[in-house]
Amino acid sequence: MIPLEIQELAPESPYIWRAKRPRATRRLICFPHAGAGAAAYADWASLLPADVELVAVQLPGRQNRIAEDPFTEVGPLVNVLTHALRPVLDLPFAFFGHSGGATLAFELARALRDRGGRGPDQLFLSAQPAPGASAVRQLHALSDEDFHAEILALGGVDEELVEDEDAMEAMLWVLRADFTLYERHRLEPGTPLDTPITALCGDADPRAPLPEVMRWREQTTGAFSAEVYPGGHFYFIEDPAPVVSLIAGRMAAPATAGRTA
Repeated sequence: MIPLEIQELAPESPYIWRAKRPRATRRLICFPHAGAGAAAYADWASLLPADVELVAVQLPGRQNRIAEDPFTEVGPLVNVLTHALRPVLDLPFAFFGHSGGATLAFELARALRDRGGRGPDQLFLSAQPAPGASAVRQLHALSDEDFHAEILALGGVDEELVEDEDAMEAMLWVLRADFTLYERHRLEPGTPLDTPITALCGDADPRAPLPEVMRWREQTTGAFSAEVYPGGHFYFIEDPAPVVSLIAGRMAAPATAGRTA
């Protein structure tokens, strides 16, 4: 049995935060939701098995990269990430993305496949409608007041941040940029992946209703399953353990053929 060596999630390069485990045999690479940074996954390291190393992607415009402009298009961002993440693609790995991060994880998986590179063994796509969804309200063009209200209604924002007007204004600027990035993105036609996809959502999430989440099955010829949890858009934020446990179990099990609902 490999002893657990818990390391804090820490910056390693502009795009990579890692909780190093020198004897890891697999990696879980996580993509944060709109407006968030790599630290959104800081608590996950201690929840993963000893042989799984946690990596979180850090994008411009937040935390230690707050002075940088965020990306305005998904394509150029994916191009950058195919190179920036190379140092952590040398072991078998899986992608987890939440909300807009799920779109980024999926597009990066397609880009790696199309370029003949090593792709993820599994994709875990959380709280994000599949490409082509039409039933989800677009937020990026709302007025400041309405956008602010919608963000607070979704949850996931610390009370201390809400009470700090300057910090909240800065966060809303990045949030609007990210919502613009993901809501304007359109999937280019292409061959479905053969990577197993697990789609996850909360049962009361207005941003990711189950019928739209289920359409991720169209994006893979491999295994597909949908997992529904109690809660809204940030269904796992108070207790990520059940989601991390599911991911760890799927990563440890051999990929199965076929589809399940």
